[in-house]
Amino acid sequence: MKVPRRKPAIRTRCFSTTARRQEIRGLTELPERVVPRYHETKGNDLLSLQWPRPLRNILLVKKEGTRETREAVGEFARHIHDTYPGISFITDSASAQELHSSLPFPIYAFPNLDWPSSSSSSTTTIHASTFSLPLKTDLITTFGGDGTLLRASSLFAIAPSVPPIISFSMGTLGFLNEWKFAEYKRAFRELYMSGAPSSRASVMAREDSRSETAAIVPGQSGPISSNAVHSYSSTNNPALKTVGSWPSSLGASLGPTRTARVLLRNRLRVSISSPTGTTLSPPHLHALNEIILHRGASPHLTHLSISISGRHLTSAVADGLIISTPTGSTAYSLSAGGSIVHPLVKGIVLTPICARSLSFRPLVLPGEAGVEVGVVGDRGGEGVEVSIDGVRREGVGVGMGVRVWGEGVGRRRDLKGGDEDVDGVGDANDWVGGVPCVMRGRAGDGEGASGDEGWVGGLNGLLKFNYPFGEEG
Repeated sequence: MKVPRRKPAIRTRCFSTTARRQEIRGLTELPERVVPRYHETKGNDLLSLQWPRPLRNILLVKKEGTRETREAVGEFARHIHDTYPGISFITDSASAQELHSSLPFPIYAFPNLDWPSSSSSSTTTIHASTFSLPLKTDLITTFGGDGTLLRASSLFAIAPSVPPIISFSMGTLGFLNEWKFAEYKRAFRELYMSGAPSSRASVMAREDSRSETAAIVPGQSGPISSNAVHSYSSTNNPALKTVGSWPSSLGASLGPTRTARVLLRNRLRVSISSPTGTTLSPPHLHALNEIILHRGASPHLTHLSISISGRHLTSAVADGLIISTPTGSTAYSLSAGGSIVHPLVKGIVLTPICARSLSFRPLVLPGEAGVEVGVVGDRGGEGVEVSIDGVRREGVGVGMGVRVWGEGVGRRRDLKGGDEDVDGVGDANDWVGGVPCVMRGRAGDGEGASGDEGWVGGLNGLLKFNYPFGEEG
């Protein structure tokens, strides 16, 4: 009898796959903000930035509608995620929809909200950042031109404290953007490690902590292994947790004396009041560049009453009025004939737009001065438009007023209370206020001791300052 041959069993291997984590999450899942400290450095106008512990949450702001910036943001995010552990990325909801499918990790997004305008016929878009973003963002990174940086700053228009901004020039105009995108790896590493202890200090701190905690490890008797001591001390000793929290795989730190350099750009505060003098909500906004009162679509000139620190200055009939910061002095104000002011100067620039007068010249006022502008009612009941850093915020009617004054920027001990103490950390010598912009080079390395090289280079390279007629660029 012929026995049929048995067919060999076909062996199969089971493979398990996991879906890529293409997720968009909310900001509530992120840890609270890490607030850096800013200190003066000897022989340098710029400040040194020191993180108390590694940053964790990065806000990404890119120029809209360009493939170049979208690809740059993806490359940047993937490199940071692979190299620096525990970092999360935040962006607006529209950018999150663009990016999340190409990233193998979650991205955190915030929606836009509509804030009621003083005019019942319109609304002003104010982001959810008004409420949650300032509490979650450690660092802002921009990819674009000056407008992108201003848009990032406007996300914190109501916040009294702004995280540091590192900006990569990828737009039409890069006067405010310090870095080229090709430098992003070096630029971010210098910023990330700024304030980290040197390698030698880290080793000494670990050894000191081990010797101090060896006698108090509970539940142990006799000789204690160094691993046990380090495990206990890393969990229970806050000082060691801070010292040892920077990844050793990133290489040796340059130490606390060679930190990232920061320029604190002054902002202006602006509030809008009703004809009865009541301040409208929100109480005040911040502007990094300028506040513009203009006639908008109306063919008629504006009629504005201007006072300085409570004293009447003049009544202006013009297309409008620009109230700018030193940073904004090289923008619309410059085109309207205003003065160029160094960003380290604490001042307010008052520039008319096409005034019906040959004697209304631009003014530079001290930062402590308050500028009050009222809308005079001789335009047939028409109001004026108000734009803050390029965003239409409010329509101001006849009888209403706009008040502008400087934000306090300086040492904590020198400022007289107010919003400057919002972060609640640091000591009296820490600098607070303003928009911290990360500049090229490091404090302590002898490079650019005056901190003027970026500003002077921008004047000559981009604005062609005092450029002779008839010569080619």
